[in-house]
Amino acid sequence: MGFSYNPTEFMLITAAQEIEDGDVVVTGQGFPTVAAILAKEFFTPNAILLTEAGMVDYTPVSSPIHIADPTALKSYSYSCDILDIFSVILNRGFVDVSFLGVGQVDKYGNLNSSILGDYAKPRMIMAGAGGAPEFLSYSRKVILTMRSGKFVEKLDYLCSSGFITGGKAREESGHFHIPGGPAALISTKGLFRFDKDTHEMYLAAIMPGVTVQDVQQDIPWKLKISPDLTELLPPTDDQKKFIRRFDPPSALGRRVLMKIMEMNQASRK
Repeated sequence: MGFSYNPTEFMLITAAQEIEDGDVVVTGQGFPTVAAILAKEFFTPNAILLTEAGMVDYTPVSSPIHIADPTALKSYSYSCDILDIFSVILNRGFVDVSFLGVGQVDKYGNLNSSILGDYAKPRMIMAGAGGAPEFLSYSRKVILTMRSGKFVEKLDYLCSSGFITGGKAREESGHFHIPGGPAALISTKGLFRFDKDTHEMYLAAIMPGVTVQDVQQDIPWKLKISPDLTELLPPTDDQKKFIRRFDPPSALGRRVLMKIMEMNQASRK
């Protein structure tokens, strides 16, 4: 199977359409910021964007290089600190949408972003959970994005709880005060959602040129398929131009970007 499009651009426009007009959206650096700005530009002009570090209702010129990068912004309404974002805004239920990247994910949207392999002797140490447990606990809905992560039957390490074991396990755990949890997972092959009763992940839409078999080969359990499975619409020319102007690395893709960096380093020798 070969892609006839840039998967990252496709993922970005799919993620942008998960935001509703007027939503309060917490964005991390990179992918979430680009998706949220796409949403404001083309779909939801009244969405309010926050950074995890405390810049509220911000308008960027370019994609911030970290969560507290004011040099990338045209303006923002006010600034608080990271404690306020969590204790005053997020934990009180004022965040509608947050984005989380996936290291490992199971069928109920539970996440691992810390270690791969045995905890005492891991084969890989990832970035860590950061604020992910809180975002997955208190946001009204969470959009999961997966570019190089992995679907697993059982996480190597549980960092952030989605729907736990499915059904009513999330509500009955007593730990979660706001009924939210993962609303969607977007990968390079398709869009996944979670059943409203069992909360098991299912395939809702696929990208052009991708088959159900292509998706299933990445998933160790028998994946449920929506009876209304659709094909995702590609980004328009205007949307592609916007992505390429606002965040060239997203437009180029990681492999091309790494190749350019290698060429630049070689030219300096």
